[in-house]
Amino acid sequence: MPHTAHTDRLTHFLAGSPYQSYAYSYPHKMSYRPLDPPRALKDVWAEQRKDALFLYLHVPFCEMRCGFCNLFTMAKPKEELSQTYMSALRRQAVQVKRALGEASFSQVAIGGGTPTQLPLDAFIEVFDILEDVMGADLKHVPISCEMSPETVTPEKLAVMRERGVTRASIGVQSFLEEETRAVRRPQKREDVLRALTHIKETQLETFNIDLIYGMPHQTMETWLASLKDTMMFAPEEVYLYPLYVRPLTGLGNSKKSWDDHRLELYRAGRDFLLEQGYEQVSMRMFRLRDAHKAASPVYHCQEDGMVGLGAGARSYSSALHYSTDYAVGRRGVVSIIEDFVQRSDEHYAHVDYGFELDASEQRRRWVLLSMLSSDGLDPARYTQQFGADVFEAFPQLHALAEFTMLTQHEDGIWRLTPQGMERSDVLGPWFNSEAVNALVAEFELS
Repeated sequence: MPHTAHTDRLTHFLAGSPYQSYAYSYPHKMSYRPLDPPRALKDVWAEQRKDALFLYLHVPFCEMRCGFCNLFTMAKPKEELSQTYMSALRRQAVQVKRALGEASFSQVAIGGGTPTQLPLDAFIEVFDILEDVMGADLKHVPISCEMSPETVTPEKLAVMRERGVTRASIGVQSFLEEETRAVRRPQKREDVLRALTHIKETQLETFNIDLIYGMPHQTMETWLASLKDTMMFAPEEVYLYPLYVRPLTGLGNSKKSWDDHRLELYRAGRDFLLEQGYEQVSMRMFRLRDAHKAASPVYHCQEDGMVGLGAGARSYSSALHYSTDYAVGRRGVVSIIEDFVQRSDEHYAHVDYGFELDASEQRRRWVLLSMLSSDGLDPARYTQQFGADVFEAFPQLHALAEFTMLTQHEDGIWRLTPQGMERSDVLGPWFNSEAVNALVAEFELS
């Protein structure tokens, strides 16, 4: 295969950190900008396929702000703000449903933040909004809900089971108190075990546990200890997240760089889970082999839309991705939440912040999200959808094949090799369009 500029560019990206940017969507939210003029929601969704939408509701509140967290969330909101936020969510949902018209949802997720941080009555209101206002059939579609060890209670788990939640996702991060304390997440091991036991006893269809590797003081031995503790609960899913905030202590005396250390931990975690009967779905996601495959929703993130409710929630139509403004610092987050709850009904019926995807960006999104999943890149499906050859449209894919990071399987699908999968956080920035990379580079995070 001839040497090309794409080869040189990939070589440059691979020479950097394996952990450059988490590409779970395209484009990154830091590429969003104010829309002038604002778009009417009914126009945004007028031409969109709406028979298999993803419905997401965002609760931007937590018990604490962990030291590694870069999510849109604030810790310990006043009860008055929580109540006002729930009222605003309902008002927004009314306008969104009106704009959507006839629509069906194939999957529902309640995320944050920490939804279970809400008081019990507000937590119940979340399901009322999804069912009564948005019309989601909560008893017959998969529903995921995020939580944390300190907010899990039997009462809230009972609500989840009664209202049809099928997947509980909990961020444990580590079973060792000294590791979580080092990233400003004080949690007691006994509280973690108690919460996991309650979730397991609730017997939801899918149980997911999040872990983080690369923490200060974390060694191969302590990392494997957390993985083994995770196996006590036999979760159907496990997510392994690299720490993206550089620790100030703990790894400074290592002879290897922090990147090398994280990569070693990732590989050990991956191999451990594969040996335990899990399959790798993406760089971060591992699923117990054959677990609930029959119940998996028919949803393709490359093609189907996502409707987001709440401050910080993203929404994806084929041609427009939108949300509220984005911040991480408490002052910026509080300002955005306060603006959200004060909006008029007319404001909720319009979109004023996002990214418009032209035909080229839509094709790029399709390829990137296909490639980063174990489902892989199907050239025939690309041709069917876009009327072109994917390798002619994106010749840089040849460079991935040249570096043995992408290979074709017997079914004709191109999938990342283990080497390619572990560099997923490089491939996102590398595959971004120049326009998206420029917008991300100039974004000033508040």
